[in-house]
Amino acid sequence: MAPRANWKGYLKLSLVSCAVALYPASTASARIAFHTLNRATGHRLRRQMIDEVTGEAIPNEEQVRGYEVSKDDYVVVEDEELDAVALESTHTIAIERFVDRDEIDTLYIDSPYYLAPDDRVAQEAFAVIREAMREKNVVGLARVVMYRRERIVMLEPRGKGLFACLLRYPYEVRQDEPYFEEIPQVDLAPDMIALAAHIIDTMKGEFEPQSFQDRYEDALTELVQAKQAGRAVPTAAAPRQTGNVISLMDALRRSIAEDKGGDGAPGKAPGAKSPPKSASKSSSNSTSTSSAKPAAATKPAAAPKAASSPRRAPAAQAAKTAKKTASGKAPAPAKAPPRRKAG
Repeated sequence: MAPRANWKGYLKLSLVSCAVALYPASTASARIAFHTLNRATGHRLRRQMIDEVTGEAIPNEEQVRGYEVSKDDYVVVEDEELDAVALESTHTIAIERFVDRDEIDTLYIDSPYYLAPDDRVAQEAFAVIREAMREKNVVGLARVVMYRRERIVMLEPRGKGLFACLLRYPYEVRQDEPYFEEIPQVDLAPDMIALAAHIIDTMKGEFEPQSFQDRYEDALTELVQAKQAGRAVPTAAAPRQTGNVISLMDALRRSIAEDKGGDGAPGKAPGAKSPPKSASKSSSNSTSTSSAKPAAATKPAAAPKAASSPRRAPAAQAAKTAKKTASGKAPAPAKAPPRRKAG
């Protein structure tokens, strides 16, 4: 089935225009939807609009919009009056400005759509606008009326068509100052940043949307299928216990240990860059685990050969030395024990 357009009209760049159609780029139809039922009968319930004074149910044809100007005082607005509000953007997407894509803050990004030519006559003009934008590496800003509201729309070349994304107005966006202003400036130890950077390096990858599954939706599906088949309702597994973390540095080391399956030593991951030398040196002075190599941590140090036989007591050794001196024989120099290999 061909997709149904949400909006049809014209794309306009100065004096060049073409017929276009706007299609939604996202969908929620695959999600599980629940209806409200009567628990006693199992029948589906219907919602009604009730007059809050008389308690009567009001049919759709008797319902009308109203704007409250004061307590219980409304200005009634008919649908015909809303339709009569004439705006050029009601049927035309007129590009007003071109900007670099990076200039648009992600806070303003709203709903994604696809824009495509609506007939064969429009294909050439549409392609000219698209390729000119692609050559200049810019996005267009325009306005469009959807659902009786004028919206800002960003247009960006995408394949053979245009990606159209509705943008929020400034009054719809909350600035971050009230939420971040009380966060204090923290002086962080270089070791902590180095360990956190190491974790980030080991977790780097490509953005692959297919690898992300909606686990909640999967659990709902399993729940419904189990109840339909008369099976026991599946229960969620208990969260894994990570143990007590006594400090942020300990948490960072344990994160590395869990990632590598070792004892917390931040060994170099394949394709990951090593932490800065200065940070590693400082880390070795404060803790021995942050600079030890994983191989050295598991390989036991070689024991000296002299440890295989018991040592002589100091008094007995002195007596033997004195006896050899009295007989005129010089005592042999004591053999130094072999040095212990560094661990």
